[in-house]
Amino acid sequence: MNKADTPSSLKIGNAHVATKPNSLIADFKELFKAIVLISNVLPVLTGFWLALHFTNSTFAENWELFVLTIVGSTFVMAGALILNNWYDVDIDAVMDRTKKRPTVTGHISLKTVLILGIALSAIGLVILLLTTLEATIYAFIGWFTYVFLYTMWSKRKYTLNTIIGSISGAVTPLIGWAAIEPAYHVVPIVLFFILFIWQIPHTFSIAIKKYDEYKAAGVAMLPVVHGFNFTKRQMVVYIACLLPLPFLLAPLGTTFIVIATALNVGWLILGIRGFSAKDNWQWAHKNFIYSLSYLTILFLMMIVVTLPAAG
Repeated sequence: MNKADTPSSLKIGNAHVATKPNSLIADFKELFKAIVLISNVLPVLTGFWLALHFTNSTFAENWELFVLTIVGSTFVMAGALILNNWYDVDIDAVMDRTKKRPTVTGHISLKTVLILGIALSAIGLVILLLTTLEATIYAFIGWFTYVFLYTMWSKRKYTLNTIIGSISGAVTPLIGWAAIEPAYHVVPIVLFFILFIWQIPHTFSIAIKKYDEYKAAGVAMLPVVHGFNFTKRQMVVYIACLLPLPFLLAPLGTTFIVIATALNVGWLILGIRGFSAKDNWQWAHKNFIYSLSYLTILFLMMIVVTLPAAG
């Protein structure tokens, strides 16, 4: 066996974590939290597109602004996610879902991760300054909330960490919209609330699925502190809060309202079924899959229903 093939060891606290070489691509996918990053870019794109639609602007006239907005916001979000990995290395080493991250395995040094996270965050904000100051401010609010208020302050101490963390994801459509015009419009404001509310039952689903891991890591997630039944009630309340929001987006048309309402009702029914679920993991997993599908369908549909008019 070559020396390069020999497992190494990374010391985290008093424990040594055995590591093996892994592909650079796989390491960076874990470091950047690729799925989370992509799911946050979609609302930026949707916000930008809807701003074009409601200001009667064309994509052809604003494609350079679009590139700056997407690249800048992606860099900022990637930087925040990387800094989260850097700070949470001790927790990630305990949890099965995160123990393959390069910060835990030692494939990428913590110093390198810290520098990369800061650099991408700074570069992203500078790029966004080439769009509008308002878009940059929204991006900074999201970054600051996620890195400091969520990761470093509330995640390990308070069950409100989920609500605090939801703010960072909810500002994404405001970034896209504000790159075109000020986001003092009902559409981006409603998009903010949709994302803010959506993230809470979505995150609670993950917390129920990974209950044992969060408990072992000492993370103050709601089901760990208050149990499954309390968490299920909270999920139903938040899902129900989504019901009126499609009607505030009437300019997107009847088709959008009908499909969005059907998605909300379907999720609410699934949430209520949790009270009689015999297998909490299975039920939470269905909620997790539904919530991801919900967000993707909803935000892509906003683009589709405005395609003819947007040109």
